[in-house]
Amino acid sequence: MKEENLNHGELTGQTKPIVYVIQEIPGTQAGTPKINILSASKYGSFKFLLPEFSQIIFSPGPLIFKLRKGLENYRQTDYLLLTGDPAIIGVACSIAGEITNGKYNLLKWDKQERQYYPISINLHEKGEVNE
Repeated sequence: MKEENLNHGELTGQTKPIVYVIQEIPGTQAGTPKINILSASKYGSFKFLLPEFSQIIFSPGPLIFKLRKGLENYRQTDYLLLTGDPAIIGVACSIAGEITNGKYNLLKWDKQERQYYPISINLHEKGEVNE
């Protein structure tokens, strides 16, 4: 019997990358989001992890649990769209790095060009600094 090479997408039926939007955009609940992230959809399908008013204050445990659950299928080919509370962004990046052994992708907004650029992160990179 011939052994076939299957990738994660073929096994899960998921071939298009996912753009994990860390928090809903401010104004979403009111129906008037303050920024338009639709151009990031060219990098994958959106998956929103947390509501717009989520915050880490005194008890981060439940929020971290929710982020872990939302990112449990994160793959190196997926992207994080860094929206919302900086503390929550830090936790989400930590979780993604933990899942993928330090390798994950971000989408960074360029104000001048008015578009998103993909950035690949490798926390364990050795040697030359790539700029």
